[in-house]
Amino acid sequence: MDALSRIPEELGFFEAAPFGCAGVTTFNAVRKAGIRAGGRVAVFGLGGLGHMAVQFASKLGYETVAIARGDDRRKLAYALGAGTYINNEVTSPGAALAAMGGADLIVYTASSTEPAAELVRGLAVQGQITLIGVDAGAVSIPAAQLVMNAQTVTGHLTGSARETQEAMEFAVLNDIRPIIERMDLDRAADAIERLRNGGGRFRIVLETGIAP
Repeated sequence: MDALSRIPEELGFFEAAPFGCAGVTTFNAVRKAGIRAGGRVAVFGLGGLGHMAVQFASKLGYETVAIARGDDRRKLAYALGAGTYINNEVTSPGAALAAMGGADLIVYTASSTEPAAELVRGLAVQGQITLIGVDAGAVSIPAAQLVMNAQTVTGHLTGSARETQEAMEFAVLNDIRPIIERMDLDRAADAIERLRNGGGRFRIVLETGIAP
């Protein structure tokens, strides 16, 4: 029973599916950071994790900044609750956040760790960057910067069954939903390939009984 979560009646099975991973991961990353009420949360990456993190940050009452490649995601970012959008193809996001006064929390959802070092420049004093998207790379940050500004770099991975249920309940109360694409179970290999190539928007849910 410890691994079971009750799905609220208002949430369909297909909408509920991503909460066992992306939903609870981003919910916990934001709410457990312990940042000040009304603080600034920046979400780096607007994919399967990022589009949930933006919604949670906004509904939890934080000033929310979405950071992604290109301008094609700007409208979506605002629709999800972001108050500011930074196109990191044309603007260094760390510098842009610093110019705004810094972020209290950066939720890092991108799969490549390479941009993280520059992004840390955008942390406020006592700010925190939480990595939930990673690869085999490393993050190189000057120790003096962390010490002098009392900043924190940490990682976060998923949550408990109870926390998954809490994420779903919060989502129902605050009209938060994942953007999903449904595919037949027989096409699981195709779904994995699409995700690997960045083609899924934003979470693919596999099911049986639908035509390919």
